[in-house]
Amino acid sequence: MTIDELVTIYSEATPNPSSMKFVANRMILPNDSIDFRSKELVENCPFAEVLFNFPYVKGVFIMNNFVSITKAEDVEWFDITPELKEFVKQYLESGKEIVTQKAELSSEEESEVVQKIRQLLDDHVKPAVEMDGGAISFREFKDGVVTVEMKGSCSGCPSSTMTLKAGIENLLKRMVPGVEAVESVAG
Repeated sequence: MTIDELVTIYSEATPNPSSMKFVANRMILPNDSIDFRSKELVENCPFAEVLFNFPYVKGVFIMNNFVSITKAEDVEWFDITPELKEFVKQYLESGKEIVTQKAELSSEEESEVVQKIRQLLDDHVKPAVEMDGGAISFREFKDGVVTVEMKGSCSGCPSSTMTLKAGIENLLKRMVPGVEAVESVAG
């Protein structure tokens, strides 16, 4: 194995005490994200399927160069982090598939307002949310309400409501005429 093939993983706490971010020195799922809140919802993702075989794994979110794992309440990160880091490292070094197929996204015409909302989310919100081990996806803009989906460690995080209302809603209301509120839907 060459030095370029070696995988390093470090763990990073997130604002959600039930989720931990495991960051790799290589891309895991570039320019996309997938979020599974239970083992039964896993589809086309062998990596997540195997992670859910750990009895304490209750959620898996994969994006760019990290995986955020949500644990069961009755276990401590101190006890499981080394095992998870080693598993992620070995899985990535093995070259096994992360996902088997991706659904095609439909390209639809977007209004200027929707384009501006997406741009603001991409430029100002996504980087901060990703640093916390999560993601945010635009869903729709209808009747003055922007609907987004919070994923990964941001899904169910105690501070995500504050982030949504105090941060994202204020930004969009200030920068996009016609935006009156921002709401989150479950993934």
